[in-house]
Amino acid sequence: MTLFEHLREFQTRLFRAVLGILVGSAIAWIFYDPLFAFVREPFTLVVDSAKMQGKDIVLAVNGVTDAFTLQLKIVIVAGLVISLPVWLYQLWRFLAPGLQGKERRWGYVFVGAATPLFLGGTALAYRTMPSLLSLLLGFTPQNVSNIINVNDYLTFIIQILVFFGVGALIPLIFVMLNFAGLLSGRGLLKHWRWLIIGVLTFAAVATPTPDPFTMMLVAGPFMGIVVVALAIMLVNDVRRARRDRRRGVGIWADDEISDLPEDLIEPGDLLPAPLDDV
Repeated sequence: MTLFEHLREFQTRLFRAVLGILVGSAIAWIFYDPLFAFVREPFTLVVDSAKMQGKDIVLAVNGVTDAFTLQLKIVIVAGLVISLPVWLYQLWRFLAPGLQGKERRWGYVFVGAATPLFLGGTALAYRTMPSLLSLLLGFTPQNVSNIINVNDYLTFIIQILVFFGVGALIPLIFVMLNFAGLLSGRGLLKHWRWLIIGVLTFAAVATPTPDPFTMMLVAGPFMGIVVVALAIMLVNDVRRARRDRRRGVGIWADDEISDLPEDLIEPGDLLPAPLDDV
């Protein structure tokens, strides 16, 4: 393809991806009330618990345009999620012409695995959201009303969901690097202690609660994903090693000294003495 053809292809794929997002956003606009109830549910659980403790926590709209901005944010984010297969497919079709047949097959696997992993991470974040909100809002003093802007709450919950979603994709990135030949499973396994520390640190940051049970509950699924990714990398290492042996890549010759042909030996050449005579 020429540069102009690449730009034209990019324009076509971008237009179709944006069109898919707009259609998804239009669907989300129709179902805005259920979507807002879904977003507000973790906060509702925390408010009910705070009222039993004599604390007043309110989710409020402060500005004239804040209600419209809130609905627009929810609709756009929901549109991105609904149209996820569409714009991922358009991105893949833009990149696929530059890949070989085997790379395309693995690309389909990676794209197909990325979507459920990301959604699984966000689902886990949504389940732990009440505990996180309860901890943060628990610092509200008695007889003090905590009035939270609804847009700030929405921004906070989106950041946490994206944080968990991207965290679930990190093991997939390890696998991609392994299939690209940039990271070996055995090399990663040597640093298994750091992997455990990293997962536990991620869980502690994602759910900063004093309860170790909640932290382990969050760390468990991520640790399982890391173990599965590591197993795939080790299997691929074995497969690549067998393939290289069949092709003779990376195989060194025997360390023994081979005999020189007699016609290459000149009179007076100093030949190494046999090992038995040394």
